[in-house]
Amino acid sequence: MEHFITPPNHINFKVKKLFGEMGTILDGSIAYIDCNGGGPIEPHTHQHNHLFIVTQGEAKIKLADQEIILKKDEAFLVKGFIPHSIWNNLAEETVMIGISMK
Repeated sequence: MEHFITPPNHINFKVKKLFGEMGTILDGSIAYIDCNGGGPIEPHTHQHNHLFIVTQGEAKIKLADQEIILKKDEAFLVKGFIPHSIWNNLAEETVMIGISMK
């Protein structure tokens, strides 16, 4: 449980800050991605950004010129103008939270 702490005056409690202030939240979703699942098949762009948080498994974020591996309890901000797609990177289900932001 890398980078988790127990705050003062807490017991049996571990916390890890995933992100700080980033802008206005438009919406939030949860995705269950099966083995070999993901998408879109052709990378896409849009005006808003996505903050992705993996809660179970491991995701591969394909960007225009790189791939980011996002493990459980990790977060990554994808700029909407960069072509991108999201894929399960394991042979088991991956669960992700997606927050769309201005």
